[in-house]
Amino acid sequence: MQLVRGLHNLRPRHRGCVATIGNFDGVHRGHQAILARLRERAAELGLPSCVVIFEPQPREYFAPDKAPARLTRLREKLQLLNEQGVDLVLCLAFNRRLRELSAAEFVHATLVEGLGVRHLEVGDDFRFGCDRAGDFNFLLKAGAAEGFTVEAATTIEVDGERVSSTRLRQVLAAGDLQLSEKLLGRPFSITGRVMHGQALGRQLGAPTANIQLKRKNTPLSGVFMVSTEVDGVVQPAVANIGMRPSVESDGQPHLEVHLLNFQGDLYGRLLRVTFHRRLRDEQRFASLEALKTAIEADIAAAREYWRASPFTTSQD
Repeated sequence: MQLVRGLHNLRPRHRGCVATIGNFDGVHRGHQAILARLRERAAELGLPSCVVIFEPQPREYFAPDKAPARLTRLREKLQLLNEQGVDLVLCLAFNRRLRELSAAEFVHATLVEGLGVRHLEVGDDFRFGCDRAGDFNFLLKAGAAEGFTVEAATTIEVDGERVSSTRLRQVLAAGDLQLSEKLLGRPFSITGRVMHGQALGRQLGAPTANIQLKRKNTPLSGVFMVSTEVDGVVQPAVANIGMRPSVESDGQPHLEVHLLNFQGDLYGRLLRVTFHRRLRDEQRFASLEALKTAIEADIAAAREYWRASPFTTSQD
């Protein structure tokens, strides 16, 4: 898969493709259905498949303090798109210039001149352009005029409700990892690099790998049974994700992972943490001694869980 950042980096070889547009946050089963149809149409036309995404995501640009929690950072999203067999990702910087493009200008600059799109696959509720004036019907008319076809993506439902990033955030916030796995088609995970922390976990007898999140908020919080891959080996672990109410806060969420059977240096390593079962909410403890007691209980519960259900991918 090739990543192109910005229209200015497109080359003549990139023209002529089958494309879709969206945030693709989470790359959940609804997205996967769109991508499956994208691959089918690309194969039928003998053209590469292309996904157009935005960084930051539009709601993060317009209201950074109120934007919903990211399900996937860019690195994770690109990996998932690659696993879905996408040939090309065009990542557009969502800035003032892009925001002010009319729907017609966006279609001409991006789809026609930039990518030479032959077929476009989008949701029937897709909106774009200045003031979100462009919609599915607009694309149908533009495609007829510019020489590309447009098709509405099939809606995917789980338990009678539409699969969407919004629904997935709600499910994760409620700690329902069994349902989130149904919506994603895989267990929910977060990938990040291990950074130096305050070494508080070591002081409390439970050293942790502190995963750099680079997020203002997270889609889930609490203490969880997790697994982490280290050197190709999946390790059982327990993790806390959230604002750490019992210690001095820096205003940022943290992901701290205690690997049950691992000793070694993980600093600077890129780790994927997969969430399997929610153990409890984050709590504010009156003292470090009380926090230490709770952590010991969490570790004991995690050891019991992994003995009984090694690498289970959903809640009991």
